[in-house]
Amino acid sequence: MTEITTKQNQPLKILVFSASLRKDSLNTQLAKLAVRVIEKGGGIAYYAHMSDFDCPSFNQDLEVSAVHPKGAEEFNKRILASDAFVIASPEYNGSMPGLLKNAIDWVSRFRPQPFNEHHAMLMSASPSMAGGNRALWSLRMPLEHLGTRVYPNMFSLAMAHKAFTQEGNIADGTLQQRFEANLVAFMNLVEAAKNYPCIKKAWVEFLGEQTDAVTDRVE
Repeated sequence: MTEITTKQNQPLKILVFSASLRKDSLNTQLAKLAVRVIEKGGGIAYYAHMSDFDCPSFNQDLEVSAVHPKGAEEFNKRILASDAFVIASPEYNGSMPGLLKNAIDWVSRFRPQPFNEHHAMLMSASPSMAGGNRALWSLRMPLEHLGTRVYPNMFSLAMAHKAFTQEGNIADGTLQQRFEANLVAFMNLVEAAKNYPCIKKAWVEFLGEQTDAVTDRVE
């Protein structure tokens, strides 16, 4: 595998975490596999636990003097310290976990808003035949609304309770190769965006909507 580095020969820094608090989570296994693939590709993977980002239920009344919960402060700091992030999310009742959406809501209150123009890759593992794919579609919506560049090729591992080897790899060789190739392609995209940025065109008005500090999700 070719190492993915910047023009200054600095490796990509990618935050990786599972959106599950369960000790034996299948998504935690998938996230740890992603860490190994990223490091194999020459990147630096910052692995985190969802418990690091846990927050009380979002309540704007708690935002006193721009003070945020410690979990939100940590999530914001980790995003800003990384070139991109990878989330392995379980599927709860056909959608993303509530604690993940809650953390995103809290972090979106920071200024500058950290999700904007950050690249993200979404993956899931589930015992179901759909592999948790519905959770990823629901997760795309708030992230893309906040300006995140969500990688088109999401990865969902079906029948995940039977899918891993004792070493933590995906037992199906073809799926393992597809998983690695997906991550490498994502890293290539992040590397290109980091070192060869396009000129950004900012819309100041859209269908009569005026810019307003209260509603502006970017700044």
